[in-house]
Amino acid sequence: MSTRDLIILGCSSQQPTRLRNHGAYLLRWNNEGLLFDPGEGTQRQFIFANVAPPTVTRIFVSHFHGDHCLGLGSMLMRLNLDKVAHPIHCYYPASGKVYFDRLRYGTLYHDHLQVIEHPVSEEGIVHIDDQFTIEAKFLEHGVDNIGWRISEKDVYKFEKDKLKQFGVQGPLVKKLEKEGQIEVQGKIVKITDVAHLQKGRVFAIVIDTKFTQKAIELASGANLFLCESTYLEEHRELAEKYHHLTAKQAATIAKQANVKQMVLTHFSARYQELDPFYQEASKVFPNTMIADDLKVFPFL
Repeated sequence: MSTRDLIILGCSSQQPTRLRNHGAYLLRWNNEGLLFDPGEGTQRQFIFANVAPPTVTRIFVSHFHGDHCLGLGSMLMRLNLDKVAHPIHCYYPASGKVYFDRLRYGTLYHDHLQVIEHPVSEEGIVHIDDQFTIEAKFLEHGVDNIGWRISEKDVYKFEKDKLKQFGVQGPLVKKLEKEGQIEVQGKIVKITDVAHLQKGRVFAIVIDTKFTQKAIELASGANLFLCESTYLEEHRELAEKYHHLTAKQAATIAKQANVKQMVLTHFSARYQELDPFYQEASKVFPNTMIADDLKVFPFL
C-alpha cells in the first residue's frame, strides 16, 4: 500500500514566525505528491520533513498572495535541478498567469522540467485521469482564489469467499472486473455478486476565504478537510475585514459538510499558542486537529 498522509510544511499565514513557516502542504496519495500553496521557504521545509522534493507530481496555487506562492519558483527550480523526469502539473487561477510566469522564470537557469499548466477560469471539474478527479470553486477573498476538491474513483473490492462460491478464479477475475459480468458454468455472475463498492477517498482544501456556501460544497463528505482558521472569534472583525475565517467558522463548515476529519491551519502570527483554536473549533466539530510545522496526519 502506498503512503497516504498529509504533511504540514508550514502553517503560518502572511507573516512567518519563529515556530511557523509560511504555509505549504504536501499530500502523499496513490504514489503521487500533491503540493498546495508553497509559500516562502517550502524547499527547505522538505529537508526538515525528510521528504525528497521529486515526490511532488502536482502543484496547486489557490491565489497569488505571496504567502501562498513565493515558494513556487524555487520548488520548480529544485525539481529541475533534480532532473525530475515525470511531468509536474500546475493548477492555478487563470487570472494569475502573469504571476505564475514571473515566479517560474524569475531567475536564470537551464529549464528542462516538463510543466503542464492548468489555468482555471471556470468552476467545476478541471481535470480527470486514472488517479484523480479535481474540482475547483472560487472562494471569497477579494481576489481570484480557488478551493480544491480531489477525489479518487470508486472501486470494487472482491471478496475471496464469494469468488470461490461463484467459481470465479484466475483470469476470470480480471475479466469480470473489466466487463462487469461474465458467464461461469452456464450462469451469469455480476461483479456485485462477488464484490462490494468501496467509495473513493476525498480530500478538500479551503484556504483564505470568508464563510461561504462554496466551501461547504467543496468539503461535502470529505475524508480529510484542510481549512484555514486565521483568527479566533475574539478577532472576528479582523476575519471579516481581511476575508478570512475564524476557527469557529471553519468548524461550522466542517459540521455542515459532514466531513470525517478537519485540520485547521493558516494561523495569524498574532497567536503564539494554537490550543485556543482547538478549544474553539472542537466545541462545534469535535473531530478537529490542529496543524503545526512538520506534523503528519494519516489520510485513511
